[in-house]
Amino acid sequence: MLPTITFTTTPTDHPTDLLAAAQAAQADAGGPGDAAGAAGAAGAEPLAWLRRGDGFVGLGEAARFETSGPRRFGAAEDWWRAVLARATINGPADHPGMGPLALGAFAFSPASAEPSVLVVPRTLIARHRGREWITTADAAGCEAAPAPVPTDQGRGRPRPRPAGDAAPPQAMTESPGPVAAADWPAVVRRGIGLIEAGGLDKVVLARSVVAHAAAGRIDPQAVLAFLAGHYRDTWTFAVDGLIGATPELLIRSSRGLVTSRVLAGTIRRRGSDQANLARAAALARSSKDLEEHEFAVASVVAALAPLVEELAVPDIPSVLHLPNVMHLATDVVGELKRTPGGRLPGALSLVAALHPSAAVCGTPAAEAARVIGQLEGRDRGRYSGPVGWIDANGAGEWGIALRCAQLSPDRREARLWAGGGIVAASDPAAELAETEAKLAPMRQALGLGEPPGPA
Repeated sequence: MLPTITFTTTPTDHPTDLLAAAQAAQADAGGPGDAAGAAGAAGAEPLAWLRRGDGFVGLGEAARFETSGPRRFGAAEDWWRAVLARATINGPADHPGMGPLALGAFAFSPASAEPSVLVVPRTLIARHRGREWITTADAAGCEAAPAPVPTDQGRGRPRPRPAGDAAPPQAMTESPGPVAAADWPAVVRRGIGLIEAGGLDKVVLARSVVAHAAAGRIDPQAVLAFLAGHYRDTWTFAVDGLIGATPELLIRSSRGLVTSRVLAGTIRRRGSDQANLARAAALARSSKDLEEHEFAVASVVAALAPLVEELAVPDIPSVLHLPNVMHLATDVVGELKRTPGGRLPGALSLVAALHPSAAVCGTPAAEAARVIGQLEGRDRGRYSGPVGWIDANGAGEWGIALRCAQLSPDRREARLWAGGGIVAASDPAAELAETEAKLAPMRQALGLGEPPGPA
């Protein structure tokens, strides 16, 4: 049954840390005042999409939609349009993300047992390019308590730490996934063999590990705050137990422009700044990494070409510096075509066209997906699927769910994933090292590794 929702947006002028404001709003509304308590309360975990202090933090659920299968993106977009058609919208909606908004996370594979989800938060606390606002969503017939809203009054409660000063992670242990680290080079060799046999140019293979809370539950708010504070140049996200900090933007769509940041080709940071500059230069010259990157860029360009008037694609990639790794990066920008009816394609239509890109699947995509299912040993779920948001105008940002973990329903375990692109020239030992480097952000956030140094 479709909900009937009243959305009310109120601009604010009180600069604040979004995560701290969200936790304070929960406390002021009479909910759990501490992060550990919030993790155990139904509906108390925040939804989030953050980068460099801007973005959204959502509290509660006014509505949610779950879907699966090949039409999961189209079904979600149809549901969102139907919700908007029944909605009452009060207040301004003249800025991307202002007004009605849903956050979502989608499974990598249409055959996944993990559902894809769109969630409409009951309260959305937002900031973008100096503008701040709060949007509440009141669903008709909802028996839940009033949506928590940040106020200037603390009611005597201590305020939480800002994201950059997150408390130390709790004690955790780790166990291997279906393929142990020692066995990963053999899996990579099988992938290389299939490429050399013909019919496959590139395949992205991923492995997982499982983190276990030594006592109690994993604290999602602390994990989110750690990632937002230490990996500010990534898009930090939390949707339905999927938490991470992705450096890769599948699409940004706003006011007729579409942008995609393609990452493929990786080298680990080690040693001094001077040493890392030399490693970055080596990455930019690596024939193996450049080949891997070219496949990823070509897949994005091919997917976007029918949807745009023109595309701007740099001739050579740049090097993106992160605290744990460096990537070859290309930002593809295009002007969207209007449909015969005069409409611009919505963000989820663009996601459907682009996913899965060669950056997370391979080339050709269908054969790479088959090999992934054959070699990885486990359903990826939402790992490497699209995660992000869409607003009432169809604008949105959708990243690829990388450097992430899916929390178990009881929040006592987290499954972490990391992968890499395999081409004929790949080295199995280097591919194992790459997955270890990519597991670092979530291990650190969960207390399984040392915090990163500066990028």
